[in-house]
Amino acid sequence: MNNKTIFITGATSGIGRVITEKCIENGYTVYATGRNESSLATLSIMGATVFQADLSKVQDIDKVCEQLPVLDIAIINAGVGTFENVYDLVDEDIDNMIDVNIKAPIYLTNRIAKQMMVRERGQFIFIGSQAGKVPTKKASVYAASKHAITGFVNGLRMELASFNIQVTAIYPGPIDTPFLQKADATDTYRVAMQRFLLKPEKVAREVIKTIEKPVREVNLPRIMAVTSKLYALAPKLVEKLGSGFFNKK
Repeated sequence: MNNKTIFITGATSGIGRVITEKCIENGYTVYATGRNESSLATLSIMGATVFQADLSKVQDIDKVCEQLPVLDIAIINAGVGTFENVYDLVDEDIDNMIDVNIKAPIYLTNRIAKQMMVRERGQFIFIGSQAGKVPTKKASVYAASKHAITGFVNGLRMELASFNIQVTAIYPGPIDTPFLQKADATDTYRVAMQRFLLKPEKVAREVIKTIEKPVREVNLPRIMAVTSKLYALAPKLVEKLGSGFFNKK
């Protein structure tokens, strides 16, 4: 049995659900939060301690953090997206992406890091996105939210280094989960990216690896590390090559 205590956000669906199940299977002590009551009930039966919460609300974040024990690892996974041109989004969509994808991870880190600093050990694992490195059309706001987390994680790593706290970022490409249907009702993106979709189990396995062997970052698929570097050097070329995605509108 493993003796690490792990907290996971966005645990009720997609890769968060798979990560949570694998952590339980591996014998970790798991605390999990999400919105879906049914999924939380199932995770509870499997052995996790669960909290229902809406991380777009600061009061829910505080309520969860108040109930958490001393943590070894925090896996910050919860995220939302709406794939539309910025001029087609309503304010609620924009606010939701900013609140869940940017503010919630920062608020959670602010609260959780303090207890880790006292112990001088711990690890944060953030589930980012390749969209934060290489944006596409109809995802400008989503990309902005994920780009913000990339900057936050890189700065956080330096801030916590002297406290022996590890900071890992996982940057997956598109994953074959219900997130895509919610983000893009037209299913255009799924069809365009069908050949490149990652299986959630693959991403979850990589996350589990970083628990026992922390690294700076993981890019999935591996080729995306090259793509993001190429984008930094030749953005116009990469944008031209990727212009076929979301071409219906």
